[in-house]
Amino acid sequence: MIGKIIGAFVGDKLAKQTSGVGGATGAALGVVATSLIARLSLPSMLAILAGGYAAKRLSERADTAPNRATTP
Repeated sequence: MIGKIIGAFVGDKLAKQTSGVGGATGAALGVVATSLIARLSLPSMLAILAGGYAAKRLSERADTAPNRATTP
């Protein structure tokens, strides 16, 4: 029970920093995330973590990539 309350609190705080997600939606996502984490095995958690890290790196690389304009 306390884990769901903490998850809702953290989700609410993260939702305030994210555009397009309201406080109540963030709290609900926090509760869902804590219950999913409790049911996942260690290898699947590590796979999700690695996938999130890879997606973040690709996103940052796309944002900082120089525009390669072709010269005539």
